[in-house]
Amino acid sequence: QVQLVESGGGVVQAGGSLRLSCAASSRMFSFNFMGWYRQAPGKQRELVASITSSSTPNYADSAEGRFTVSTDSAKNTLYLQMNSLKPEDTAVYYCNAVTRSAGVYWGRGTQVTVSS
Repeated sequence: QVQLVESGGGVVQAGGSLRLSCAASSRMFSFNFMGWYRQAPGKQRELVASITSSSTPNYADSAEGRFTVSTDSAKNTLYLQMNSLKPEDTAVYYCNAVTRSAGVYWGRGTQVTVSS
């Protein structure tokens, strides 16, 4: 069983920055895919950024150029650096991981609120 624990959310003004962290209970090499999703009130959960086991990042159009996804294998942690935040970035952000054995795991989420 893999546990994912997010942290780093908070309230920030538009134009500000936050860095989200997702600490995994398993070694990073056990994952094929890790990603950050978000869900705003009344909206579906959407993929914001992801990274593969070969360290290939991928971004939603809304995140391209503003967000950076990365991993630290020594700390078994996934990060999401978010810059130039906008009010429309307000959501609960979830960490997701897919293991090499096709197990899918989610964190409990961390709230990000961007004020205008």
